[in-house]
Amino acid sequence: MIRLLSTLIVFAAVIIGMPAAQAATSTPWQSNEQLSVRLLSGVNAVGDLSVIPLGLEVKLAPEWDTYWRSPGDAGMPPNIDWLKSQPDGNIDSITILYPAPHRFTMQGLDTFGYSTHVIFPLELQPREPGKPVTLDARVDILVCKNICIPHRFDMKLALPTGAAARSDVAALIDEYRAKVPRDSDEAGLKVTAAVMDVENGVLTVDIASEKPLQMPDVFVETSESLIFSAAATEISPDTLFAEMRLPLAAMSDKEALRGGLPLTLTVTDGDRSREQKVDLILEAQPALSEEPATELDPPNDGLLLVILFALIGGFILNLMPCVLPVLSLKILSVISHGGGERATVRRSFLTTSAGIVFSFLVLAGMMIALKAAGLAVGWGVQFQQPLFIVFLCVLLVLFAANLWELLGVRLPYWLSDQVAYASYHPRLAGDFTTGAFATLLATPCTAPFLGTAIGFALAAGTTEILLVFFALGTGMALPYLLIAWRPGLATLLPRPGHWITGLRRILGLALIVTAAWLLFVLSTQASVDAALAVAACLGGTVLLLAAKRLTEGHVRRAIKAAIALLIGTCFILAALGAPDPAEPPAYTGAYNWHKFDEEQIPVLVGAGKTVFVDVTASWCLTCKANKRFVLDTEDVREALFADDVVAMEADWTNPDPAIAAYLKKHKRYGIPFNVVYGPGSKRPILLPELLTESIVLKALKKARAAQ
Repeated sequence: MIRLLSTLIVFAAVIIGMPAAQAATSTPWQSNEQLSVRLLSGVNAVGDLSVIPLGLEVKLAPEWDTYWRSPGDAGMPPNIDWLKSQPDGNIDSITILYPAPHRFTMQGLDTFGYSTHVIFPLELQPREPGKPVTLDARVDILVCKNICIPHRFDMKLALPTGAAARSDVAALIDEYRAKVPRDSDEAGLKVTAAVMDVENGVLTVDIASEKPLQMPDVFVETSESLIFSAAATEISPDTLFAEMRLPLAAMSDKEALRGGLPLTLTVTDGDRSREQKVDLILEAQPALSEEPATELDPPNDGLLLVILFALIGGFILNLMPCVLPVLSLKILSVISHGGGERATVRRSFLTTSAGIVFSFLVLAGMMIALKAAGLAVGWGVQFQQPLFIVFLCVLLVLFAANLWELLGVRLPYWLSDQVAYASYHPRLAGDFTTGAFATLLATPCTAPFLGTAIGFALAAGTTEILLVFFALGTGMALPYLLIAWRPGLATLLPRPGHWITGLRRILGLALIVTAAWLLFVLSTQASVDAALAVAACLGGTVLLLAAKRLTEGHVRRAIKAAIALLIGTCFILAALGAPDPAEPPAYTGAYNWHKFDEEQIPVLVGAGKTVFVDVTASWCLTCKANKRFVLDTEDVREALFADDVVAMEADWTNPDPAIAAYLKKHKRYGIPFNVVYGPGSKRPILLPELLTESIVLKALKKARAAQ
């Protein structure tokens, strides 16, 4: 009886122990001084899986590295030879996956790979799902420190039949499988452009991110023998966009780039990564010879031509809708000199001209500083900031209150003019401020010729930026310089009298209308509630300014404190309503317009569609004029919304790294910007800033034409 009981116990132990032996989910570690390796299985049996999750785990000694699938300047990726498993191993194929790599730089060489610890996820496809699998693998792996040493390991892993339950090492495999880059928006990273300057051998990759970028990197894979050095990276001020310039280190055939080349780009930033296939754009390809644009693209040695463009563009800014709000100050400036002395008029208008030119030079200095800091630059992008919008609203309301004689502005002594004037003549500091204010309101506008001049300057060096912006300021100041040259134009007007009071009220109302337009812009950037609250605070400010004139003493001081509180509240509301830079801007485009998606453009053109792109913003009055008087006309709308045309709207009211990258790729630093793509045009057709029905219809016709 005792012998029978002992036999049963031993038999039970064997039965219990057999499944454990058969369900081993990892091989023993194999180690040497440089590394340790083993095979892992994410399941303890094959089940009916068509793909069985495995892993190759590698632990490396300090300072030793191993390699990614594209190792860079040197190295070799791991290799798994499983042919010894045939024919009885029941294996059809094994695919090795690679987590996002790190860059290692040594003695001028860049290699890509891993240090310390890595698991390479494996996907094993059984020849007959449901039957046992036996993997008899030979693993070759290269590790490097100061020297490189190849290692070979023989490993066996068997998986029995049965339910495919998760193993105790499944979580380890899943952790590293999640680090394998995929072409998905989940990582919040996206390559928006890849442009190759063939002559200079520089690849520029533009990256957009939904979260602030920290230390982005990009790894390039091509079908040719191309090797790129580490990127020089510029991150935008909002940290949601990066431009990465990779010098071409070596290649077997430079001519391979001439016809374009598909690339696989792996972008990383901390724990985030994305693999994306892109078609390389060659910057050296010739542009279209028949573009309906009036703007020229000057050569690098055409600085004089660019300065001429800047003079013309600056002058035209006086006629643009963005500068119309300052018209009231111009009119009053001219009227105030009616019957005055010629020397006084000349001095006043020269001072206004100096204010304009000085303000443009300040803008140039800001652009130079931003470029030196490696940040993105642009024209009018400050209107994307709610705080700046509120600042202008407050300024406009205070100017209107001053015109209505509710607010007396007293300038500091050091800004006051030392020359005696008649009571109706403004002081020189006021003239200077008028010029600066006109420049400030001009910045959201892009006039004809202005885009070319600014694009050339911002893509060049410090000297070019200063010269071009000086020419812009001089061009905008030309009307004032004309009156300074011929002061009789102003002194011929009648002297100011009681009639000017009514004019001041009308012009103050014009400034209030401008503030209302800016509040509408604020409602699209932040929220309608925030804009209404700011409007209420500004309205309360005007009422308190009126009440202040009827009071004195403590009540007057209390009203001043209340005014300061209301103005401060405006800025607080703007700050609270500012959009989150980590959130992509919501699209609120017009009916029938599609949201801008640059990746879809080549797909649509390949399908025979014509694509019209309109980069616009609610704060861009020139954009609104184009939309109202051209794009919304009957003939153009019929053409834009035909079955074979896709009209895309890129709304740049709020910061958007994808749109910023798109503009930068086309060397544009302001809006409006319109482009037409189509099967009849090898290159994008760039349109001028001011559109006409003829220009748009001709561009659409050209893009549609069969090759």
